[in-house]
Amino acid sequence: MARTAVITDSNAMITGEEARELGIYLVPMPFMIGTDTATYYEGINLSREEFFAKLEGEDQIVTSQPVPTDVLRVWDEALKTYDEVVYIPMSSGLSGSCQSAMMLSDDYDGKVQVVDNQRISVTMKASVLDAIELAKRGMSAARIREILEKVKFDSSIYIMLDTLKYLKRGGRITPAAAAIGSLLRIKPVLQIKGERLDAFSKARTVAQGKNTMITAMKNDIEKLYGGLSADSVWLYAVHANVPEEQAVWVKEVEAAFPGIPVIPDQLSLSVCCHIGPGALAIACSKKLDYDELCR
Repeated sequence: MARTAVITDSNAMITGEEARELGIYLVPMPFMIGTDTATYYEGINLSREEFFAKLEGEDQIVTSQPVPTDVLRVWDEALKTYDEVVYIPMSSGLSGSCQSAMMLSDDYDGKVQVVDNQRISVTMKASVLDAIELAKRGMSAARIREILEKVKFDSSIYIMLDTLKYLKRGGRITPAAAAIGSLLRIKPVLQIKGERLDAFSKARTVAQGKNTMITAMKNDIEKLYGGLSADSVWLYAVHANVPEEQAVWVKEVEAAFPGIPVIPDQLSLSVCCHIGPGALAIACSKKLDYDELCR
């Protein structure tokens, strides 16, 4: 039975310390800040606190895919101890890092399996935790990749933005649209499902935006994931640097989904680059039946 290592990148909302506790390997995501020529790496020379402090300044922060040598270094380190690797990068629809990793894996004769399961942030973390459990049960890297890609669309994230400033800064909306939206106090609700970050709805108040997200999530769970139960889905209440507001949000999500444990978490920094601080989100990921998969 092959020993399989699990590797992901920091878009999965797993810190270096958590990765060590979980027994997995982590590729840190690089960021570029304004005109600064330095490269910043999440969790190494850029903390979440520093990230948001810089984001709220005038400099634009952009993400970059990991340098190939960094990815190869982590793979090679893992293969000193393990027979094979399952690598879970962020969605190929949101970054070129997945395609780059697939090309790099061609030189490893099948020992490195790159998973394109179209996820990011907390739903990507769910996939990593699934991979860890399946690897512990002796499943091969190729089989883990097959399973995670099969269920890649069994997850959803809805995000209510606090401001249009960062969509404007990143060129995703025009200055005129941002000005009108700000004047009308519009709270956009975005959706991440599969490979895209798309507009989903517009709300005029925070309460309306929260209700929109909860209604959409109930619809997804009922129609797409086989109904609501503690055994069927992981449910998350997520935020972008507003922990006080998230504490209230967690209680509201718990009230809307009675009997379902709600996991508090944060949006990944790569998502926050585009939406800014202050966002609230709800996410879900369908639970896997490990016993059934391993029969």
